[in-house]
Amino acid sequence: MTQLYNAFTLFLSLLVEALPFLLLGILLSSLLLFFVDERQLIARMPRNPLLGAVVGSCAGFLFPVCECGNVPVARRLLAQGVPTAVAIGFLLAAPTINPIVIWATWVAFRDQPEIVVLRIVFSLTVAIAIAGIFGVQRDPKPLLSPELARRVDLVGVPRSPQPAPAATAAVPALLQSGTFLLGQGNAPVRLEATKPAMLLPKAQQRRFNRRKWLACLNNAVQELRELGGMLVIGSAIAASIQVFVPREVIVSLGQGPLTSILAMMLLAAVVSICSTVDAFFVLAFAATFTTGSLLAFLVFGPMIDLKAIGLMLSIFKPRFIVYLFALAGQLTILLCLSYSYFF
Repeated sequence: MTQLYNAFTLFLSLLVEALPFLLLGILLSSLLLFFVDERQLIARMPRNPLLGAVVGSCAGFLFPVCECGNVPVARRLLAQGVPTAVAIGFLLAAPTINPIVIWATWVAFRDQPEIVVLRIVFSLTVAIAIAGIFGVQRDPKPLLSPELARRVDLVGVPRSPQPAPAATAAVPALLQSGTFLLGQGNAPVRLEATKPAMLLPKAQQRRFNRRKWLACLNNAVQELRELGGMLVIGSAIAASIQVFVPREVIVSLGQGPLTSILAMMLLAAVVSICSTVDAFFVLAFAATFTTGSLLAFLVFGPMIDLKAIGLMLSIFKPRFIVYLFALAGQLTILLCLSYSYFF
């Protein structure tokens, strides 16, 4: 009974910690949908897999969200037609490469500034490498979950810069790309084809803005309902493992350079702590674990943990998540082990 109580307490703590950041990500996702011209966004994103991976990995500076909030933003980017490398790079790097996490890491490891620098360098290296690999797959639909792939088909996201006029004319309005609102008589009206709000009469301008905000709110509620369920499942699994698999068992594995890195990576996946506070958590192990193993916790944890896996299932197929998990783990081990041996 005590273990169940502890599991429930941990479950609530994980949920309360992650939910605000999930809400932040959903809000950014909705704003991307209704207040960013998706055609300009897609046109400006690099199509080269490597360059797209770099741009996506560095985009966390503009969208400071953790591993709970980056999923809805990455999901919206994919639905809008952003190249695969950009979306995956953002998904992996945003929880670490953002001002809030960098500042928190600096506060925790002020006496070891190399940890702050290496966390950024290693996270960017892993994110760019993985995003560049999967960026070769220009059409992301084979990687996406069936539900999101159907949404991409429904929206008709263009994979070429400009579709042929004849082909566009032959496609029904609701199957074309873009953001649509309901016009007079409930007929769909393309948002990009409407007059800018500032050029409309004041009465129409108020109705126009009201419709946009209402549509933004409806989209946020829908994504919260879908992603919130995944967050609850992931938090429940993480809390159960923390209770029924004692943390001491995991920590006791970390005796050598390699086993300590593996132990801290496993601990990061099990604990599923938010990237904004994980530096303070791992600081407690600084006296007994090597710097390489601390970096493994700080690099691998924000990319792959049980909460993130649950949320990623709303975007990708399980097989892709396994590949993502394996690549992120191998690259993290390689980088951190190299640091342990050469420094």
